[in-house]
Amino acid sequence: MTPKQIELIQSSWNRISQDPDQAAELFYKKLFSLNPELKQLFKPDMKGQGRKLMAMLNTAVNNLHRLESILPIIQASGRRHIDYGVKNEDYDTVAEALLWTLGEGLGHDFTEEVKLAWVDVYNLLANTMKESSLTLA
Repeated sequence: MTPKQIELIQSSWNRISQDPDQAAELFYKKLFSLNPELKQLFKPDMKGQGRKLMAMLNTAVNNLHRLESILPIIQASGRRHIDYGVKNEDYDTVAEALLWTLGEGLGHDFTEEVKLAWVDVYNLLANTMKESSLTLA
């Protein structure tokens, strides 16, 4: 990740994370509209799940300049997601829901440059999660 990409991600995240409950609610509504079957992977406490999601994203975004410090956390999350029943193709659906949520929250500030920075960071994190789950096979 370039310093410019990190700056774009962190500044856009600062806006989105001002109302984490709303951002999480938008994300999960979009996720389940894209693939209703994913809802069965979650417990009924979606508010709590949303807070976990936002906390994980917050940790990742705030540590992009020292990514190696959070890689073990991301890898452990990938291994847990296998136990939850997450499949590799589900990461694409999550990406779509996340980008949509960012677009909704940022409006016209969700420029192509910001979107591409988010795509890069998401791919990095998702690939790390998927690769860590392969070590279990």
